[in-house]
Amino acid sequence: MKNLISLLSFIFVSIARAQDTAPAPAATPPESTFRFLNDVLGSTGLLVAVGLLFFAYTYKNSVKFFAWIEDQTFGNRDYILQKLEIMHVEIASSRVTMALLAVSFGLGFLVFGIFAFMGLFVAGTILGGILAFIGWKIPRPLIDYLEQRRVKKYSSQMVDGLNLLANGIRAGLSMPQAIGMVVDELPPPISQEFNLILRQAKIGVPLEEALENLNKRVKTQDNQMFVTSVNILRETGGNLAEVFDTIVFVIRERVRLQQKIETYIAQGMFQGLVIFAMPYAQIAINGSSDPEYLSTLFTTPMGIVMLILIVAFSCTGLWVITKIVNIKV
Repeated sequence: MKNLISLLSFIFVSIARAQDTAPAPAATPPESTFRFLNDVLGSTGLLVAVGLLFFAYTYKNSVKFFAWIEDQTFGNRDYILQKLEIMHVEIASSRVTMALLAVSFGLGFLVFGIFAFMGLFVAGTILGGILAFIGWKIPRPLIDYLEQRRVKKYSSQMVDGLNLLANGIRAGLSMPQAIGMVVDELPPPISQEFNLILRQAKIGVPLEEALENLNKRVKTQDNQMFVTSVNILRETGGNLAEVFDTIVFVIRERVRLQQKIETYIAQGMFQGLVIFAMPYAQIAINGSSDPEYLSTLFTTPMGIVMLILIVAFSCTGLWVITKIVNIKV
């Protein structure tokens, strides 16, 4: 791809220089080659050759190109629909498509229209394009965040759910009956997931397979430990109530450790945000005291370059700090 871009840039430079009647210095070997092609084919023929070269390159990589387009359009919609189905949210695919178009192109055109109405076509085009790009990329991270929040809530309900299962089994209930008690007593999302186990069991799905499906939908270590223990003990025999009590103890210790780690993570993130905000706070302070002195940062080429570097380095530093303090248990 880089070689193609370099070749195209050389060809267009040679066409521009060939149309200039002023004497030019001695050409380098690549430029002399392109000047020779321009003399032989002419400007129109050379542009046709460039078009054919570009067509050949895109045709050769057409499978990857169209696969990327499909992933960014239908793949994006299907990914969101799959995540919503896992979270037990029923919505039509057409509504998801309209929502994706509204938060991307719709928002971009709206911003462009507002700026165009004020006569700022260039600023409207740039800002509208940026917002359209952000709106097209933000749904996947957002749906992932919602799923992670739901999984975190499910994990916090595992202790109560396993206690109910253990008490139900001690009282003489079967495993499906104990699961039904969890569905009746606890709120979503654990009641939704356990209710799906019961519905699958009613249509003939074995309980072991229904539990494995739960493990695929909610991928947590506690859930995997619960499903594995139930499936093994149902085959080999054993006291499920004692196993559930042991799992509850492990989950409580892990939650206690996780809360301590989250405290340190919050401290590190606060420090990172303070460091990230310091340059902008300094710019605001200097701008309020001496606006003319600070105007060079926004009106001169060197100032704009320095402003871009400030934003780039501060965002990179915040990203590095986020990766450092993100400790997984």
